[in-house]
Amino acid sequence: MTTGKSIRLFLVDGTPGGLVTAEIMNWTGHVLAGPRSDLAALLRREEAHRTGVYLLVGDDPERLGGVQIYIGEGDDIGARLSSHSREKDFWQRCVIVTSKDSNLTKAHARYLEARLIDGARNAQRSHVTNATAPTPIALPEADVSDMESFLSQVEIVLPVLGLNVLRSTHRAARPPLSSPALSPVIPAFTLNQQKESLVAHAMEVDGEFTVLTGSQARTNRVGSSSYDRLRDQLEADGTINVTDTPATFTRDVVFASPSAAASVVTGRASNGRAAWVEARTGMTYGDWQLRDL
Repeated sequence: MTTGKSIRLFLVDGTPGGLVTAEIMNWTGHVLAGPRSDLAALLRREEAHRTGVYLLVGDDPERLGGVQIYIGEGDDIGARLSSHSREKDFWQRCVIVTSKDSNLTKAHARYLEARLIDGARNAQRSHVTNATAPTPIALPEADVSDMESFLSQVEIVLPVLGLNVLRSTHRAARPPLSSPALSPVIPAFTLNQQKESLVAHAMEVDGEFTVLTGSQARTNRVGSSSYDRLRDQLEADGTINVTDTPATFTRDVVFASPSAAASVVTGRASNGRAAWVEARTGMTYGDWQLRDL
């Protein structure tokens, strides 16, 4: 049985685009987020001057719809943000994570910073602009346990605020490509084009449709589709290796929809609800989605 979470969001000025705070019941952490245009108001808040970690978020000009981030820590986060407002141009939004009970120390913040940088890079959902990848500072065993628990709550809150940079594609939980139907929990799908001798595998996790590493795609596209720019981007950054025949995915890729994934894989406009087949039951994605209605 899945354990629910209650997250309390508070719109500080009553508008969805302004400052927002986020808290989880029985969690000592506190999250404050806001646009760069509201930085002055953010810096006037007491929690902005606690010890903690922060994320600066902006668009990635090198990737269609991409995000670039910078992750840092400080004893007085507000002082760091004031400095970054003069030195870093890319960011349009900031998120700061502190503790309501003020028990986070400098060592805790350094540990969280290192873990967040590592997590963001492993998730491969953003371009992390930090020049270094620090190793988590050595902490007592009990403190490490506390910080890992703290981090697990941060990983829940950030996506609720629209920031998916830490969300994993659950690579470790998925079955191998050779037998994608073995997982009884995570639904697995296959797109099989016998004429082109290509097979692609995908999974739907937390409402996200992810094509898995090693999946194949048509090397030469047929006609055009609304996802041509996305395919161009994936080829340009090496995500789809077109030197292979058929082309292959070099990493897991989260798509906005099954149709986006199917169109990229087949190299033409494709209805993903019909193209993807649930590996265990043989139902199309569309039928699988409607199975309990």
